[in-house]
Amino acid sequence: MLYVFGIMLLVISLIEWMAFRLFKRRWSQKKWWSTVSPIWIILTLSLWICFSLSIYNYEDWTVRLPGFVGLLSMAFFVNFFPKLILAAFQVLDDFRYTFQFAAKKITKSDKTIPRATFLNYIGVGVAGVAFSGLLYGVVQGKYDYRVENIKVKLNNLPIAFKGLRIVQISDAHLGSFVGQPKQVLAALQSINDLKPDLILFTGDLVNSSSSEAESWIEAFSNLEAPLGKFSIMGNHDYAEYGEFAPGESEKDVQRLHEIHSEMGFHLMLDEHIKLKRDDSQIVLAGVENWSKRSFGQKGDLDKALHGSNSENLTTILMTHDPTHFEECVMDGKAPVDLTLSGHTHGMQVGIKIEFLGINYSPAKLLYKRWGGLYTEGRQFLYVNRGFGVLAFRGRIGMPPEITVLELV
Repeated sequence: MLYVFGIMLLVISLIEWMAFRLFKRRWSQKKWWSTVSPIWIILTLSLWICFSLSIYNYEDWTVRLPGFVGLLSMAFFVNFFPKLILAAFQVLDDFRYTFQFAAKKITKSDKTIPRATFLNYIGVGVAGVAFSGLLYGVVQGKYDYRVENIKVKLNNLPIAFKGLRIVQISDAHLGSFVGQPKQVLAALQSINDLKPDLILFTGDLVNSSSSEAESWIEAFSNLEAPLGKFSIMGNHDYAEYGEFAPGESEKDVQRLHEIHSEMGFHLMLDEHIKLKRDDSQIVLAGVENWSKRSFGQKGDLDKALHGSNSENLTTILMTHDPTHFEECVMDGKAPVDLTLSGHTHGMQVGIKIEFLGINYSPAKLLYKRWGGLYTEGRQFLYVNRGFGVLAFRGRIGMPPEITVLELV
């Protein structure tokens, strides 16, 4: 750990120094530089010292000082990534300068390009855009809730269920919010205004501990749907991302099960239920977390569908990770018509311009199906981009989502 920490410290110090060097070379002759430079150094050192201490004391500080830890997390991204861009442009400029120096020696020419080249100007400009975007993302972007209205055409849907309105939310990550922001409470309250017949939550209620959800019980319990509220577990809901004394993690998971119930949700643990309207039925199934990647494979789809008659009835499956659909559902591997997932968050960064047909997120590099509606034959998958945030406590071009799926 000390070896890794030493390498990280060296890399961070190098990035900070190169970013500082760019500004020094450009503006050291200005009168204000003598005032700005010591402030820059003091703030940078203070941030990294506090951030290092917060990592070392993470389990304790997230309980006692959640606001401070959240502030440090946001400050890290807003500070570090623009400086990483500045450092990258400095490296490019150093290559340019080295090439120029070598060419000058070979050709015996006296012509030079000033150090303050266009690369430095571009670097400052790009870093400024990144800083603005990150600052917006952590201050406002994570609260810019969007309602996505999706129609899903299911061939075997009973007439009684045509027009069924399902509201899906996912990945609340309640531990990432400091207190109860009014924007989040307003977003939750707006769900009732959507008049859902059914409310489904597809996992990751917390980051690491059930205690993060305690203060949110009332807000979630106020959600209403005539056909019920159902939920599943996500990879962050198994007390595997925090430090627990022997036997405490099991108690924490059990407490989280109880919180789902107190919120009014039926937590589905590899099981199904039949929803009834008039004389018709459809199947709703929910599995524990199952991932193709390194997030665990606790879910048992066969157990969840056993005895459901899903071969003949319209079947909706809640599974947190969309790779479960790819590995165990699509191409007729399981008799499921519509699968609802979350997990990817759309990486919380992306760009979507509908009239140009642009919809991109870095999540695409990790997940083939990372956000939105996907059709595979007669089977559908919808991946919700998440209600909350994790790690980077902000969103840029990938706003938090409340999904309304209408079955037609």
